[in-house]
Formats: sequence, C-alpha cells, structure tokens
Amino acid sequence: MADDLKKMYKTIMDDHFPPQMEISFVDGDNRQTLFYEKVDWVIEGVRKGLRYGENPGQEAALYRLANGNLVLGEARTIDPGQYLASDIELLQSGKHPGKTNLTDADNALNILRYFTDTPCAIIVKHNNPCGAAVSESLADAYAKAYMADRVAAFGGSIAVNRALDKPTAEAVASQYAEVIVAPEYEHGVTDILAKRKNLRVIQIQNIERLQSFVGQRVVEFKNLIDGGLITQWSFVPEARSDADFKLAECEYKGEVYRINRPPTKDELADIRFGWLLESGVTSNSVLYVKDGVSVGIGTGEQDRVGVAEIARDKAYRKLADRYCFEQHNMPYNELADGDKKDEINARVKAEKGGLIGATMVSDAFFPFRDGVDVGLREGVTAVVHPGGSLNDYQSIEACNENNATMVLTGQRSFKH
Repeated sequence: MADDLKKMYKTIMDDHFPPQMEISFVDGDNRQTLFYEKVDWVIEGVRKGLRYGENPGQEAALYRLANGNLVLGEARTIDPGQYLASDIELLQSGKHPGKTNLTDADNALNILRYFTDTPCAIIVKHNNPCGAAVSESLADAYAKAYMADRVAAFGGSIAVNRALDKPTAEAVASQYAEVIVAPEYEHGVTDILAKRKNLRVIQIQNIERLQSFVGQRVVEFKNLIDGGLITQWSFVPEARSDADFKLAECEYKGEVYRINRPPTKDELADIRFGWLLESGVTSNSVLYVKDGVSVGIGTGEQDRVGVAEIARDKAYRKLADRYCFEQHNMPYNELADGDKKDEINARVKAEKGGLIGATMVSDAFFPFRDGVDVGLREGVTAVVHPGGSLNDYQSIEACNENNATMVLTGQRSFKH
C-alpha cells in the first residue's frame, strides 16, 4: 500500500480536460464571457499539464485567462494577459508541478503584491503562509522568514520580490523546498539551485509589476456537493496605508471608550505588515508579527481564543526550534540533552516566545476581551482587528490596562 502511494506521487496523470474553457455570465441579451486556454509544459520531452490535483489520483488542469472581461455592478475583473502563476516559466522542474505547488505560489504572490517597496520573502505551505519577512536585503528577509517556522517551511513554496541573488540561492538550496518563485535570477544562481533537482525554479517577470495588481479583483468559484456554484469577488483589503488604521473607539450603553495610546512608528509598520499578511491566511485566524517578521501564525479555527492560543504556542515552539538549530545545528525535537533543552526553554520563557513588543492581528473582531488577553499576557503592545463587536469596549479596556494600542480596520478579511 505504501509503495503504491509513493508510486502515485511520482506519476504524471493524464487528464481529460479540454484545451479551451469558457465561462459566461448571462443577463437577458447581455452575455459576458471569459475565455480560458489550458496550460502545459514540456519537461524531459514529455508535454503534460498539472501533475495531479489536490491528491494523487485526482485529474486536474490549469487554465489561463486568454480573453474576455467581466463587469458586474461597480466591480471589474482583471484583464486577460496579466499572467502570474497561471503562466509560469519553468527554468528547472525535475517534475511537472502539481495543483498545490501553483496555489501555494499564487497565495505567496497574493501577499507579496503589498510589499513591493522593500525586499520581501514569503513561504507558503498548503495555501497558508508559515513564514514572512521584510528586510533591507533579500537574503536577510529569506533567512528571517525561514527561521520564523523552519519546520513548516520544509517542502514549502518560496516567493521573493527581487531578483534571486547568490546568497539567497545558497540558503534556499541548503533546505528542502518544492518551489522558488522570483522575477528573475542573477547569473550563476540557477547552477546553485540545481543542487536540488526536484526544486521547481519558476520565473515570473510580472512580479516586477505586482504593485499594479493591488486592488484588482477576480471572480472566485466555490463548488457545492450537488454541483451548485457560489460565486464571489475576490477579497481586497481596504486598509493598506497608515492612515487607514483608525484608533479604536466605540460606544457602549451611552459611554464612549477610546484607546489611550496611539501606535508608535514601529508599531504602525508592524500593524500594516501584519494586516496585509493576514489577507493570505485562512479565515478565522490570529497571527503575531514583530519587526517585519511573522512570529506565530494561527490559521482558521473555530474560535478566536483558541486560534490566538495556537498562534502563541507556535511562537514558543518555533523560537525554541530556532535557538536549538542556531546553537546546536539540530531540531529542538531531536535534542536529547536535558540541560541544553532546559537552557533553551528558560530563554524562550523569559522572552515569552518572542512576543514581547509584538503586534497581534485578527481577521475578524474579538467578541470578548479573552482573545486579546491571550496576546497581552505575552507582552503584545499593539492589536489590529476590524472591530464591530458589541463588546469592543472590553478589548479597548484590556489594551488600556496594559498600555497597549489598538487600531481598527473597519473591514473583515475572511478568506476561503
């Protein structure tokens, strides 16, 4: 059974999806049609499309938007020909890409488009970011993103917004990743990456134009079990500049509650970074960021307190693993020396998992103060969320009690 599954992972599936696809929206005599064409690649003499879908054994196909446009109300879909993940240039593949490779790369670009003014690296695993960082150099941004969650980054998709240079390439080649995406690759870099024969090295020159994708929408489709479809416009975060984040204020039973302290310049930078990173995380999530680096990311959960605690616990675990790897060149889970482990644990506990001075980000309001309290107990000094709860006053009081600031976006950022 296990051998059969291994074989399936290595098998390139044939698929029966046709070379063209059309999707029409019809209102009386008004017909708007989007025209798509199937994408494939020639790798080692074999022309095929996607390796397989979500799992081995699932046929899948990638289509790129070739023509047509769609205007519904005041919203307009992205124009054809502005290709990113749907028209990649494979500089090295090892094997044909699968669906998850491309959706991971796509979500990395979805986040990366908001960070074009500074070197940035995003690592995505199963459609959620596991590490993200901005810095003055690409190599430093990648190192910080990788060490933010070194364990989850194993087999992930990496996207960067600058030409991949040799120092960054050496770091990428020293770890196991499925995909690396960059706008271009400096001379000699592909030779370094060739050390990882199954690493898919993807060039997308439109990454240089990612800023132009900010605010643009596409139509999303959700299939129901009975074959029905739900359509919606893709999410676009409205809070994208410092001025868009409003100091928290609300009224409850005739009394006005306000945050006492505005954010500092550094806190505001992390508020913006964290909120835009949040736009690529599965719904009902909480994450922590500090100094332009993700600290702990809690993806979609059923309750807000639980996901705040998950993100906190991940911050502790990932920091312990980082210190163990830096000091002893081994994963924390493999460290058998009790004294060394106690030393790392004591350091992580004293630093509260790296959360002291961090910013707490939530994609929906906190219904009660207990969610915010999870972060405040760890030394979080700034909180950003949409607001809109009847109990916003509780969260405002919690922050004021801890001399923390809180800003509201006025917009939920729920994603699929």
